Amino acid sequence: MPLLFPREDAVHVRNRYKPDVIKGDMDSIRTEVLDFYANLGTETLDESQDQDTTDLHKCISYLLDITPDINKSNLCILVAGALGGRFDHEIGNINILCRFSSMRIILLSDDCLIHLLPKTHHHEIHIQSSVEGPHCGLIPIGMPSGSTTTTGLRWDLIDREMKFGGLISTSNIVKEEKITVRSDSDLLWTISIKKS
Repeated sequence: MPLLFPREDAVHVRNRYKPDVIKGDMDSIRTEVLDFYANLGTETLDESQDQDTTDLHKCISYLLDITPDINKSNLCILVAGALGGRFDHEIGNINILCRFSSMRIILLSDDCLIHLLPKTHHHEIHIQSSVEGPHCGLIPIGMPSGSTTTTGLRWDLIDREMKFGGLISTSNIVKEEKITVRSDSDLLWTISIKKS
């Protein structure tokens, strides 16, 4: 968290954004970090016996378990630090977007954000141009797209097929404040984050 607030004292940031729970298999958390948060009262849930799901999967499941009465379509989960490390971890995190496709989960790095655009919806993306853009991309996930149509991009797609080994929309540019996307397959939307 301190990296997200570089002009603030790191200890103050860590105290202000103290997690209620740290859950996972505990194989990548440093002992001093775990001790720091334990001393602040953070609960630790060791799930090291479960090696079939990622730490992010465990945490999303935990959130669902503790909020059974919340309408999940209104929930937005922002996952900081989800990108920019080992490629297999990044792919695992992207897989979470597909496994929990009915929820809005945003993967955030220093450079960009990624979220799933399920094929079941016509999407309107409202660009916050002071913090994101202009570079963006649309990537079919799970299966090729036989037909994708967009508005608001420099290089709009009009009923275009996209697939790995063929066209995918990378290095596109947002042109409008509102982007629309319609596709017959799930897509990943990615957009650059502006440095302050």
